[in-house]
Amino acid sequence: MDAVSDAKALETVDAPDSAIPAEELDRITADIVAALKTVYDPEIPVDIYELGLIYRVDIEDDRSISVDMTLTAPGCPVAGEMPGWVENALGAVEGIGPITVNMVFDPPWDPSRMSDEARVALDMY
Repeated sequence: MDAVSDAKALETVDAPDSAIPAEELDRITADIVAALKTVYDPEIPVDIYELGLIYRVDIEDDRSISVDMTLTAPGCPVAGEMPGWVENALGAVEGIGPITVNMVFDPPWDPSRMSDEARVALDMY
């Protein structure tokens, strides 16, 4: 299993036992990040990746994808819709299999998870 985590620096981990060639894994990882950056919280003009809402992405040897994500607040009005948006965005990534999106609230999201890009966009620098 290849784990990709930390929304601020989603990178392919060194996975010598992976059935996916390293070059392909790097491409898939980059494409996953690009896809995640197309999903926005409708109340915040920053994508969910830069907001730090993506906690973990696992890329399995069979190319199935598992994502742990959160929301800025558990009562978010799009809580029921956002996992589907993420699944749809990732569905456009070439070379991956089934996608599972898990909503998690531990640890709770806080602004420290945002990237510098998000902080600048929200004038929180």
